[in-house]
Amino acid sequence: MPQPLSTRAPAKINLTLHVLGRRADGYHELESLVAFAGVGDDLQLIPGPKLSLQVSGPTAALAGNDADNLVLRAARLLAERVEGLRLGAFHLVKRLPVAAGIGGGSSDAASALRLLAQLNDLPLSHPAVREAARLTGADVPVCLEPHARMMCGIGEELGPALALPPLFAVLVNPRMPVETPAVFKALDLQPGQAMQGIAHPAVDTASSDAVLQILEAARNDLQLPALRVQPEIGDALDLVSRTEACRLARMSGSGATVFGLYEDAARAEHAARFVLDHRSEWWVEATELR
Repeated sequence: MPQPLSTRAPAKINLTLHVLGRRADGYHELESLVAFAGVGDDLQLIPGPKLSLQVSGPTAALAGNDADNLVLRAARLLAERVEGLRLGAFHLVKRLPVAAGIGGGSSDAASALRLLAQLNDLPLSHPAVREAARLTGADVPVCLEPHARMMCGIGEELGPALALPPLFAVLVNPRMPVETPAVFKALDLQPGQAMQGIAHPAVDTASSDAVLQILEAARNDLQLPALRVQPEIGDALDLVSRTEACRLARMSGSGATVFGLYEDAARAEHAARFVLDHRSEWWVEATELR
């Protein structure tokens, strides 16, 4: 029996997210410092003649059916571009909340491409792998090699991997899915319109304090429109900001997940317990970002 291949699909956290404007074709131009968490979904691939997907785990019911699951979409796009691509049966253990601003589905899709590339001896730099990632979704390319980096354009322009110092975080999601198109609609930029705001600061990874200063000088331009779409994000931000020793509280992506940053793992764990003591029904995880 063929040996299964497996990988982690980590949560993607937008530490910053500047909207530069809206292009004439309707797409929004972004600048975002992205990092990846120690928590995520898990994906396994058992090589075989038929492409299939089984989903289990705490959030499996919300992950979508085979027709719209990004794991299968990415695999099919790659198979269309590589003749004789070896495939198999995927098993996804879904732990991350969906429509949560942490790229769960995109990271799952990128993980599927990593496993298929490994199975077929393709480098991740292979043009077919890169194109399949781009066509699957805007966040999939940055998730293909999950390291902290700047992401620009509509997600297709990736900076070099960054060696971030340890960033200890708590991730909080009020279990309220937020659809990205609704948030961009609430931002209300017209095609061709630029967004006003201070430019994204240069990224200095020399120390945790240097990174925190950069983050404090930056922002998430989708946070206010997301609050209009789902006001409970404000409750999550308020609760995280009230945790002891929280250095920064901000929303990730288009929401509804928010994060708090702390000096060490113990403070992050304490913050997670504080949030759960107040809202036990929320999804809360203490983690390290990299």
